[in-house]
Amino acid sequence: MLQVNKPSSEINRDYAEAENTPAQTLTSYVEIVRRQFPTIVAIVSACLILALLYLFTAAPQFTSTASMVIDTRKVQLFQQQSVLGDIAVDSATVETQVEILKSENISLAVIRDLHLIDDPEFTGSGGGLLGTIIGAVSGLFSDRPAASEFEQTRKALGLFEKNRTIKRLGLTYVMEIGYTSKDPAKAARVANAIADAYIVDQLEAKYQATRRASVWLQDRIKELRTQASAAQKAVVDFKTANNIIATGKGLINEQQLAEVNSQLIMAHAATAEAKARLDRLNDIFKQEIPDASVADALKNDTIVKLRGQYVDMSSKESIWAMKYGSDHLAAVNLRRQMAEIKKNILDELKRIQESYKSDYDIALTREESIKGSLANVVSESQLTNQAQVQLRELESTAQSYQAMYDNFLQRYMESVQQQSFPITEARVISAATTPLVKSAPKSLIVLAGSLLGGLMLAFGAAMARELTDKVFRTTGQVEELLGANCIAILPALGATATLGLGEKMHIGKLARKGNPEPDLLRYVVENPLSRFAEAVRSVKVAVDLNSIVRENRVLATTSTLPNEGKSTLSTNLAQLMAHGGARVILVDADLRNPSLSRALVPDARIGLVDVVGQKARLEDALVVDPETKLSILPAGTTSKLLHTNEILASKAMHALVTELRSKFDYVVLDMPPMAPVVDVRVTSSFVDSYVFVVEWGRTKIDVVKHNLRGSPEIHDKLLGVVLNKADTKALARYESYHGRYYYQKYYARYGYVE
Repeated sequence: MLQVNKPSSEINRDYAEAENTPAQTLTSYVEIVRRQFPTIVAIVSACLILALLYLFTAAPQFTSTASMVIDTRKVQLFQQQSVLGDIAVDSATVETQVEILKSENISLAVIRDLHLIDDPEFTGSGGGLLGTIIGAVSGLFSDRPAASEFEQTRKALGLFEKNRTIKRLGLTYVMEIGYTSKDPAKAARVANAIADAYIVDQLEAKYQATRRASVWLQDRIKELRTQASAAQKAVVDFKTANNIIATGKGLINEQQLAEVNSQLIMAHAATAEAKARLDRLNDIFKQEIPDASVADALKNDTIVKLRGQYVDMSSKESIWAMKYGSDHLAAVNLRRQMAEIKKNILDELKRIQESYKSDYDIALTREESIKGSLANVVSESQLTNQAQVQLRELESTAQSYQAMYDNFLQRYMESVQQQSFPITEARVISAATTPLVKSAPKSLIVLAGSLLGGLMLAFGAAMARELTDKVFRTTGQVEELLGANCIAILPALGATATLGLGEKMHIGKLARKGNPEPDLLRYVVENPLSRFAEAVRSVKVAVDLNSIVRENRVLATTSTLPNEGKSTLSTNLAQLMAHGGARVILVDADLRNPSLSRALVPDARIGLVDVVGQKARLEDALVVDPETKLSILPAGTTSKLLHTNEILASKAMHALVTELRSKFDYVVLDMPPMAPVVDVRVTSSFVDSYVFVVEWGRTKIDVVKHNLRGSPEIHDKLLGVVLNKADTKALARYESYHGRYYYQKYYARYGYVE
């Protein structure tokens, strides 16, 4: 079968190649926006209207901000004087202070100081028109007793914490305190009250901690005083028991040991000196006569004098012996005198020897005595040293207790001073002031948010509508989903677009009596230059072009469901052909519901059923339109027929259609819908082509596909699909060239009217 207006294979191939490109994807989204533009505009407008209502009804909010800093210099000064040993301020400490500012203690202190439970803003239902309405409605339907003071406080606390903001500014030591209220002065007052309550809380905490530390220090000082006294007494008792006496230069035992040791060293030196003199004198005895050095060493005048005499006599003796001989009496006398002198020298030396020996013995005895004394002192010192080990432990314990006592006493004095020294590390650097501009609601942000939210919601709704829109709206859908050409799109004709044929005919009768509503069954005749008439002409052109391939004189119009406009199309198509000069017959083959017969020839008594049953002649059953010369064969009496499909499939029906082929140029059959009845399927043997009517925007795609898939004999002879009752305004968003603007812009040049 020739498919009229079917896109060429080259066009389809190019379309398939470009379908999945990014540009095509963007185009598809643009098409969705264009198709769902009224929905998008409606949702966005609704969101903007709601935003405007909110801006007009919401009570304005004012936010005032105070800044507080933790001064590290004050912290260092306080730490130098603090009994409690405060830790250094770091990032974690600042975050901790932020949480303290958010604590219920601070909030409740502000609520109590400012009497906020008596403020309607904290105990009411909220501000603005909405809050007032909600409060009034809830008051009418609520029978709860009056809230207690605790409940009012908790409610005020919840609202207070909701409107309060505490945050740290970056990595600094600055904390920002903000409060939002309907009253700008109240917002500033509450923000400053939060800062003051925090400072007071910090001072009170430090005072209480210092006071508790002072009480504890008093008890500890008493205990340490007792322990220090007991330790010192133990040291004194131990020294007395062990005979340990200390002077300014140390212990007496140590001093005695040092002195005896010094005496022993001196005695040892004296003994060595006496022994050296004695040994030297013993060496002199070995000489016949001491030499001059010995005499000088002894420093004895007698020996010096005797030695001088001995030397002189020895010189004279030598001279006399040489002169007179050694036996000379003078020489002998000299030698005798020399011997006497020598004997005197030796006697003197012996006397000196005895003196030296006596000195040596004395020195030796003294040294031994000192050694004995040293041994006694050493023995006593060893005992003392052993006792000092325990003494040092006792002294160390006493010193520790004394040091602790002194330290705690000093800390106690500092704590007493700090109780009257109010200082905190936090201070307000920027007090809250009355704001001049409202902080909420921010008109631009609300409008921008509503616009953005509206666009997102609108686009989501548009996508949802697209995904759930399972109806035919474009020629592309028909060609892609049904595999058939869409040969025409018929626009909806005013308020009668959704009515049944009987209602349309009633309106048509009223029109002929002066009512402005048109007669839809004669619309192509009464409005030949309308868009509807032009669409019906495109159906006739499709019929004529299909006749080139095969005979295409018997046409049947059908649809999936009732009231889709198949009877209106078949009537107007037949009248269009007849008005053009062709011999045309319109047969009402909807034997189950012959609405066409009731509309066109309500007074007919015989018709198709009678002709097929050979109860009447064809000529007697025909009704001719005097204006268009259209022949109409009504259905006849069908009220008692049960098996209408058997009538349409009978040989008599075939013979009737064959007879009609010979007498008319076109035979137009108005068939029943396919979904409720099966009559259409039995006519495929004598029908040349089927025109399938689908109501635009209402008939479900799956229903049409199911019926055509279950009727392949109908699908094989399908001339094309006609989309009926199209909304031209909405259609312009799906296919612009089918829209009213496109039609008026181009078709109106040729005299066509809407």
